[in-house]
Amino acid sequence: MTPAYMRTWLPAVEYPAERQTLPLWAYTALAWCAEDERFYVPALQVDRSAQWQPEHFDDREVAPGVDELLERYPDNRLLLQLSRCALDYHCFAAKNLFLKRWEAPLPTSPTCNSNCLGCLSYQAAENECCPSSQERIDFVPSIEELVQTAVPHLQHAENAIVSFGQGCEGDPIMQADVICAAIKAMRRETTRGTINFNSNASLPHKVEALAAAGLDSIRVSLNSVREPVYNAYYRPHAYRFADVLESVRIAKEHGLFVMFNYLVFPGITDQREEMEKLIEVIEEYDVDMLQLRNLAIDPLMYLQAMPPARDCVGMEQMLNEIKKRVPRIQYGYFNRTKESFYPPGFEQDWPLGDN
Repeated sequence: MTPAYMRTWLPAVEYPAERQTLPLWAYTALAWCAEDERFYVPALQVDRSAQWQPEHFDDREVAPGVDELLERYPDNRLLLQLSRCALDYHCFAAKNLFLKRWEAPLPTSPTCNSNCLGCLSYQAAENECCPSSQERIDFVPSIEELVQTAVPHLQHAENAIVSFGQGCEGDPIMQADVICAAIKAMRRETTRGTINFNSNASLPHKVEALAAAGLDSIRVSLNSVREPVYNAYYRPHAYRFADVLESVRIAKEHGLFVMFNYLVFPGITDQREEMEKLIEVIEEYDVDMLQLRNLAIDPLMYLQAMPPARDCVGMEQMLNEIKKRVPRIQYGYFNRTKESFYPPGFEQDWPLGDN
């Protein structure tokens, strides 16, 4: 799926008797229309931003920015890592850093306390899954490296955001102490721009420290608000789903903009039981936004790991019902600057575009 669109159906699949697990992509139904002579996918637009469209990311424009920053900070390991992310893995966020605009990444943690079924950066051999999509960062950047990378972007980039928690790392909550010190150092240099934290939010006391350090927003990753379904995918180590919800409560208590990185999957996400529990959580914890991200995983592998699907209402109906009952909830796909956390008319801003 193209970014900013949420799939509503899965593809029809015929698996051979002996098969390999499919690579980690968000597989989506596809149809050919002979009259129009074009393909269609079933999807809903959930974000208006067009900043992440491929036409905005030309490597010929990225490379000079890579050369400039590496020449200025030749010993900065984080910039070297991000140059590889931009030019080898074609990470759009990394490209943004070198194009001096929009959201830029700050991968920080080589480790994680979840063992996600569809982890993009690490797949242990015993998981018997497919190869990870990219290599995980193997060092913890110093405070100086983080500040050198982030501050110029915060000071000068258009719609500047810097985000901890990327596809090429574990979970940044594991390096919260380093990140707290880095955020404080960044904010001593500039108040401009937005500092965001993408995380499983598994350690509430660390979330509290990050908020106190000057964090602006947090995006909490989950595939479900039902603990058995969450555990089946995240396979948490030394934390519980209750800790995640406590982190959400603390984040709101400290004035952060709180988003769920809601990894959606037709047949699981749109179960009536899930929808009702999600509405309950949104209302109780005052969640600001659902980022509706298509879960990248082999469909059969995921379904086999989940409780049986039942009483599904459909993805579109689910979003319509949630918005009807909680008008203030915002739908999206991307992180936002603090100036656009609450855009005018957001309570009525649904549906978006042509679906």
